[in-house]
Amino acid sequence: MIGDRFRVTGRVAVITGAGRGIGAATAVALAQAGADVVISARTEDQLATVAREVEAAGRRAVVVPADLSDPAAAGLAAAAVEAFGRLDIVVNNVGGALPRPFLATTPRHLENAFRFNVVVAHSLTQAAVPHLLASSADGGTGSVVSITSAVGRAAGRGYLAYGTAKAALAHYTRLAAADLAPRIRVNAIAVGAVATSALDIVLTDDTLRGRMERATPLGRIGDPADVAAAVVFLASPAGGYITGKIIEVDGGIDRPNLDLGIPDL
Repeated sequence: MIGDRFRVTGRVAVITGAGRGIGAATAVALAQAGADVVISARTEDQLATVAREVEAAGRRAVVVPADLSDPAAAGLAAAAVEAFGRLDIVVNNVGGALPRPFLATTPRHLENAFRFNVVVAHSLTQAAVPHLLASSADGGTGSVVSITSAVGRAAGRGYLAYGTAKAALAHYTRLAAADLAPRIRVNAIAVGAVATSALDIVLTDDTLRGRMERATPLGRIGDPADVAAAVVFLASPAGGYITGKIIEVDGGIDRPNLDLGIPDL
């Protein structure tokens, strides 16, 4: 049955930034598809809520509260193997950078954005590789899915550090896929505007929300479950012939749908 190809029964996944939003939805979706999960974020209370949802789906969750830096991210791979004896799926979801006008974006802002969005993802992925290879010995493939952004390919004012870092993560995905084929697949999802806490100011303002919806071909703000469904697809046997690709889950936009109103110089 085709539905069986979307199952990840008995697999183990690590998800960063899993306390809320896309990360939380992804953890629950993977659990509903059959995986046990290691979830990490800064806020333990949020992780505990997600863990309860995972357990309600009949799977196990290990909670690792952490303000993710390179070493902390790398340690998540070992935590998965210690808890569950294997690691099959890595979801690099943690990331972000505040918008700033060009002249207010310092070299340090670029460095920090690159570290948070790319270096942390690499640290976890690199640490996971030996375990993903070991788990792929049963005939499957390990899977890495990173969350990048439509702003990594579409230009808009104010997104210099964030967009540059997400563009780097997208190409990192292609390069890592070449390095790790054929036993580990590496893909990414370029998301558009999604209803997470980062958009609270928009979601609670009918004027701003309406403007964004009108600027989106599909006419709505994305839901975290839209992205989580794509993660399950890429991580499961259904996506087994896909690697080095960036899947766009963005409502059809070709430019940022949130205009920050930054004037000409």
